[in-house]
Amino acid sequence: MLFDTHAHLNDAKFDVDREAVIERAQEKYNVSRVINVGYNRETIPPCLELAETYDFIYAAVGWHPHDAKNMREEDLTWLGELAAHEKVVALGEMGLDYYWDNSPRDVQAEVFRRQIALAKEVNLPIIIHDRDAHEDVVHILRETHAEEVGGVMHCFGGDWDIAKACLDLGFYIGLGGPVTFKKAEDVREIARKAPIDRLLIETDCPYLAPEPKRGKRNETGYVYYVAEKIAEIRGISSEQLAAQTTENACRLFNLV
Repeated sequence: MLFDTHAHLNDAKFDVDREAVIERAQEKYNVSRVINVGYNRETIPPCLELAETYDFIYAAVGWHPHDAKNMREEDLTWLGELAAHEKVVALGEMGLDYYWDNSPRDVQAEVFRRQIALAKEVNLPIIIHDRDAHEDVVHILRETHAEEVGGVMHCFGGDWDIAKACLDLGFYIGLGGPVTFKKAEDVREIARKAPIDRLLIETDCPYLAPEPKRGKRNETGYVYYVAEKIAEIRGISSEQLAAQTTENACRLFNLV
């Protein structure tokens, strides 16, 4: 049974067949649990609605660095209130994105720090978005003592040195579709070297579809292909990889 620890099933790309996608994930691909992520005013309400509708879907709520420039004081208060929801298991995704730079970098950093502080208040783990900002993300995690709540480096894209720094802080490493890409040697090195009890698998659907679905809309069921590739890299059975990563996710997100 597989645990997709990062999905965006409320995305508009699923509007035509969302129910079928969710059913397919369970029945064809043996996905037992999903964490669906809402990251701004628009995406959080439908994210919560999905978690309330499906027993096996949980929610994470946070503020994406793309939207940092639009975050208001009342938004942070709102996130704090939502943390009490019975299906909310994490805050995020939050972090830094220097690839798109949709918000000023100092604003991204401030919003990131404030969400880490909130996570400490509500005692929830965090889901980190890091794109082309590895050193600054690690610096902020250290500076804020984010290890007090822990979390996952979502769709990790750094090298082994950055992965090691995150692991040393007690964070988990989330791997998705890119681990199946032919040229993704850094990601495969991490899949091979990271302690197996600190790995999580994810899709980030509808984005980053793995081989052999690359170029198409990603689905939460396609976490199957991520698990198969990591198991191959590590020389273990896909069943063992699935069981271990599910156990890891349940530990991090405090699920029975």
